[in-house]
Amino acid sequence: MDFAYDARTEELRARLLAFMDEYVYPAEQVAHEQRARLASPWETPRVVEDLKAEARRQGLWNLFLPDAEHGAGLTNLQYAPLAEITGRSPQLAPTATNCAAPDTGNMEVLAQFGDEAQKKQWLQPLLAGEIRSAFAMTEPDVASSDATNITTHIERDGDEYVVTGRKWYISGAMNPDCGIFIVMGKTDPDSEDIRRQQSMVLVPRDTPGVTVDRAMQVFGYEDHYHGGHAEVTFDHARVPVTNLIGEEGGGFAIAQARLGPGRIHHCMRLIGMAERAIELMCRRAVSREAFGKALAQQGVVHNWIADARVTVEQLRLLVLKTAWLMDTVGNRGAHTEIQAIKIATPRAVVDIIDRAIQLHGAGGVSQDFPLAELYAGARTLMIADGPDEVHQRSLARREIKKYL
Repeated sequence: MDFAYDARTEELRARLLAFMDEYVYPAEQVAHEQRARLASPWETPRVVEDLKAEARRQGLWNLFLPDAEHGAGLTNLQYAPLAEITGRSPQLAPTATNCAAPDTGNMEVLAQFGDEAQKKQWLQPLLAGEIRSAFAMTEPDVASSDATNITTHIERDGDEYVVTGRKWYISGAMNPDCGIFIVMGKTDPDSEDIRRQQSMVLVPRDTPGVTVDRAMQVFGYEDHYHGGHAEVTFDHARVPVTNLIGEEGGGFAIAQARLGPGRIHHCMRLIGMAERAIELMCRRAVSREAFGKALAQQGVVHNWIADARVTVEQLRLLVLKTAWLMDTVGNRGAHTEIQAIKIATPRAVVDIIDRAIQLHGAGGVSQDFPLAELYAGARTLMIADGPDEVHQRSLARREIKKYL
């Protein structure tokens, strides 16, 4: 692969970097202040809507979608460095550019598997940033890392599907702009093929029988900017059979297609988070003294910063290789690399952010710096989109199979 970014990527990088400096970073504190004055913590601060309008005006919008009909038409390799930049301000920049999870994955599902009516009703307003969405798969009563364990029932009754089950950590569900859930459940729990038991249906949030029960915290944080993580009950919620995505029994395959790009997007943004942590480390090191000399002169601080730089450069190359493989041989051909970055990136970035927290002392765990919130987000990604151990198991089996 060619390590140089192409001309379009360089041009978009320059524009996005300028957008971050001029608009996003100054808006971080403003967003916190505005949110404190809102009637509900789940409402969107005005400055976020202003950022969205400006990003759209500048053409920095829907950059994640490789389908030129709906998005920017960028390859994974072109999008990777752009996602890294937005990862430096993960609470604002992805939302500002309409590149925030879970909407990105849901838009990809609708673009790839939705019919024309579903695209018109749900994909178009998502692409326009007019509504938000949620993906309802994880359940509190089963090990959802094994998707075949899902117990939510999707039963056909004439021209309707009846959805019954309980989900939790459903990202985006607390946002009042969340208009639609993509719900994964079992339409054929007795099928001999356990990977053909599941289907996905579209369930509007205002459907009778849908109750958003509570917001779930992550290390004490509530992710207001991305619409929180909710526990949701589906109590005989009825939707038309036309709300089925794809075909009955296709839910597991759709989930795998959805999670492939999602995993690499997370890893791209994680590298941006690590870069933000390194910057904060360096600024802190040159501005504070301890035991008679600047922190920047302490040997252990040298080690932390040097190790962080080496780690980020290694991770970036692996992520770019993975993006390149996804573009050239497809997700299946990049399967090993997708799993490798999902294992390596969150783990390493958590360690980098942890060192940055340590360097900041009490300030590192406070609300005055973004580090504690960055840590919570990065640590969560060791669980989200499949725990590390699931990917390690699959990757190891692939390696061993070569020698059988």
